[in-house]
Amino acid sequence: MADAQKTLDDIRAAALQLRDAIPGVWNAYADMGRAAMGDGALLAKHKQLIALAIAVTRECDGCIASHARGAVRAGASLEETAEALGVAIHMNGGPGTVWGPRAFEAFMQFGGASGSVP
Repeated sequence: MADAQKTLDDIRAAALQLRDAIPGVWNAYADMGRAAMGDGALLAKHKQLIALAIAVTRECDGCIASHARGAVRAGASLEETAEALGVAIHMNGGPGTVWGPRAFEAFMQFGGASGSVP
C-alpha cells in the first residue's frame, strides 16, 4: 500500500456525501462499529488486529488503512501485528502474501514501527 493515509483521504469526500444521503444507515453502522470494537472480553487492539486480518482476506485497501490506523491507536505492537498478519497469510495462501505486506506497511505508516500515534 503506497500511502495508507492517501487511501483514506481519497474516499473521504464521497463517504461524507453518502453519509449525508443515508444518515440512518451510516449512523447505525457507526454505532455497530463502536459496540463491536471497544474493549470487552477482547481488548480493542486485538479486535483491530482481527479486523486488519479480515481486511487482508477481503483485499480491501480502505479497510486495511482504517484498521492499521486503528491497531496503532489501540496500542498494537509491531510483533502483534506481524503475527496477526501471519495468520492471515496462512489462511489466504498466495493472496495473503500480497495483501499481508500491504497491511504491515500501512501499520508502519501510521506509526506502528516507531510507536508514535498520529
